[in-house]
Amino acid sequence: MTERLRWGILATGGIAHAFTSDLTLNGFDVRAVGSRNQRSADAFAAEFGIPTAYGSYEQLAADPEIDVIYISTPHPFHAEGAMLALEGGKHVLVEKAFTLNQAEARRVADLAAAKGLLVLEAMWTRYLPHMVRIREIIAEGTIGDLRTLIADHTQKLPDDPSHRLNALELGGGALLDLGIYPISFAWDLFGAPSTIQATATFKPTGADAQVATIFGYEGSRIALTLSASDARGPDTATVVGTEARIDIDDVWYTPTTFRVVSHDGSVLEEYRSEVNGRGMYFQAEALERLVAEGNLAGDILPIEETVAIMGTLDAIREQIGLRYPGE
Repeated sequence: MTERLRWGILATGGIAHAFTSDLTLNGFDVRAVGSRNQRSADAFAAEFGIPTAYGSYEQLAADPEIDVIYISTPHPFHAEGAMLALEGGKHVLVEKAFTLNQAEARRVADLAAAKGLLVLEAMWTRYLPHMVRIREIIAEGTIGDLRTLIADHTQKLPDDPSHRLNALELGGGALLDLGIYPISFAWDLFGAPSTIQATATFKPTGADAQVATIFGYEGSRIALTLSASDARGPDTATVVGTEARIDIDDVWYTPTTFRVVSHDGSVLEEYRSEVNGRGMYFQAEALERLVAEGNLAGDILPIEETVAIMGTLDAIREQIGLRYPGE
């Protein structure tokens, strides 16, 4: 186990609560929290027993007792928060989707490289034990040659037009909040798509309600993804190979179960996840390990892959006609 880094939490919304709960449950050193107002910071610090609460992000970024900052603001503010933390000399873990677009992602990655700091996207699914095992199974050749990914991330989320998820000015919509999961999974399995086809439906606010994609790859491979914020689907995923498939149960992007099923229907392996808490702490462990190793490029999800994934999201948005204010 590497020496614990000292964590700061930037912003105090729901995802920050979930992540910080996992950190404290699993022995991480959370030293400070920063919010846009002191009251919110104080309440968050009291809830998790955090020693220091700041009423501004700037104060958190300037704290010399912090090594790494977790960015959990809405999407349009990810790049700003990450660059503030990097300018303060902090390693950074940025909630997904990493930024609003690829241009912002490129600027953040370049600044991290210039500062000699690590920046990672908080795509926690990549680091979960069942996903680690799935990559091992594929590498072992158990399912034969990869052919297809079918991944669903559909939820029934609030319809309130003022809710962040439905507000274009906050990057709301199915793509950045939900679609990033199956799209990142497709990148994990197959790499960069050769072709992209996308279609979508929209809410009255202009935010995307459903986004479906078909990615084509060399070697006769296809990835199908569906993401939606207005209706709950199965939230399962299937990885198909020439000899077997992997059926990942609801909810596939969280700690769950899966089965490896041969082409003749026999079950070759069953897997059940066992984690302490929600499972978001594995990405923090990875960040601390990478810092200890001096690896600023990343491994399970390299920062250059994150930047490229943002390019895929940009291409999807161009096809479906989705543009965020200020772009």
